Amino acid sequence: MRLASRIAALLLAALPLSLPCAADAPPGGTIAYVITNMSWALQATPEAKECPQGINDGNREQFKKLFPDTGVPRNLVDTQLRREIDGFHPTTSPDLFPFSEGQGPIAPGMDLDGVAGPEDFTSPEGEAGIDNQMQRAIGCIANYRGPDGPIRFFEDEMVLRENYNRLIVELSGVNSLSDDPEVRVRISRGRDKVLVDAGGLKALPGGTQRMDLRWGANYLREMKGRIAGGVLLTEPVDLLYPWDVFYFPSDQYMFGARFRLALTPTEAKGLIAGYADIETWYLHMVKNWSTHHQSYGRSSAPSIYKAMRRLADAQPDPQTGANGAISGALEVKFTQMQLLPPDPAQLADALARRYTGVPYRGTPAPRSPGEESDIASGKAVAPNGLVSR
Repeated sequence: MRLASRIAALLLAALPLSLPCAADAPPGGTIAYVITNMSWALQATPEAKECPQGINDGNREQFKKLFPDTGVPRNLVDTQLRREIDGFHPTTSPDLFPFSEGQGPIAPGMDLDGVAGPEDFTSPEGEAGIDNQMQRAIGCIANYRGPDGPIRFFEDEMVLRENYNRLIVELSGVNSLSDDPEVRVRISRGRDKVLVDAGGLKALPGGTQRMDLRWGANYLREMKGRIAGGVLLTEPVDLLYPWDVFYFPSDQYMFGARFRLALTPTEAKGLIAGYADIETWYLHMVKNWSTHHQSYGRSSAPSIYKAMRRLADAQPDPQTGANGAISGALEVKFTQMQLLPPDPAQLADALARRYTGVPYRGTPAPRSPGEESDIASGKAVAPNGLVSR
């Protein structure tokens, strides 16, 4: 018994005086999280108070108003195909239909420009100056409203299921997950499935990921950040991120994106806010969602495009002055996992050949606003008394 007591005492003496808590510092000062949920951050009350003019019409409702069943003979080219073209190649011509914009005063997001202007919102937590014009553009589209808008549901679910969407946030130089004045942040794309529970829809921490340096070089981003009160705050960076639904991969681009994530040893959740490039956003929409699927939750692609271009508040065109990006925020959740160290030579090669500019924005078939619709251009009278505005 004496020998056992002496051995126990020696073992206790060899231990540090205080064991660090799991939240104080990750092993080696590095921790990585993989994205498992992502959708646009919108204010959506059950009573739809933010939509005093109601929820917008979708493709089917608009089609019936344009071409009512009055017995007038019509052909496929001038009806269905014409509307498909208006969706795939929209313009900024006036919308034939009234559009219900999401109203204030409350909307999630961040203050992106440091100014509290008349168009800004107040966050649910009380922060003023929130820049979220996306709230006005899609806040009254049933497909995108929480908690169960059809497109919102499927896009959020597919972020977890599709390997293409494997966005990773890696923090290094971390002395504490509670407070650290400077940490290094790297964004990359992973190659592997996310560890999930038996149901397949809940991500579990502790899985592993390999960094995609062959096809994912363009997603690589590096920036500085800080942790305050357990919340990661990063400097702005122009962010390319993947968003694939139903095996139709597309990339979106956000100017001046910044992360605000509440950190724990097992997850990170919060917002990615910035100015979404309208053309890459719209390409994702029409590429992943057919006119039929847009109608699940009353989306009209042409009306949404016109609203976004009308409400855009960043990235003015040097020739026309028209803004090409719109403020907004992504509501995101990341789950902790182990990122396997990449080969240094392969990482250096990926950084050297990555493209950091705006990616492919769609089929290069621009149309002038007057070409989109004879009705909008004033060459014909709108059916059913509709007028352009």
